[in-house]
Amino acid sequence: MTPVVETIEHDGKRYAIIIRNTCSENGVRFFTPDDSSLQVGAFHLPKNHQIEPHIHNACERTVHYTSEVLVVQSGKLEVEFYDAERSHLLSRILGAGDTVVLLEGGHGFTVLEELRMLEIKQGPFAGMNDKVRFQRPMPAAKR
Repeated sequence: MTPVVETIEHDGKRYAIIIRNTCSENGVRFFTPDDSSLQVGAFHLPKNHQIEPHIHNACERTVHYTSEVLVVQSGKLEVEFYDAERSHLLSRILGAGDTVVLLEGGHGFTVLEELRMLEIKQGPFAGMNDKVRFQRPMPAAKR
């Protein structure tokens, strides 16, 4: 059975959090820890619930890595997770309504069915300094 919320960890590092479309807890739940540079939560609130109007204060923050959130709107996406040495850790398939929070390490994607998705990440965009591309390792079965 696929867990509703899955944390991808390796060697004590949190690489990603997958939140499945079937996640339906009541109330407010944040999936990222307070020290994460990107905060992701889910809200399931009753009709007429009010969230007090508010303004966020200016706070200086230091961001070392770009974190991303992908929300699959329709289709299927395979997400490959890599460690800092570019070694493949594992893959997961996301479907409509699923969300992945990419926090550390590397990642690659294969579109399995025509895809519509949202990507949310920190800015401003750093251009070519933002990422290093690398080749997928050859699967063991093909070596």
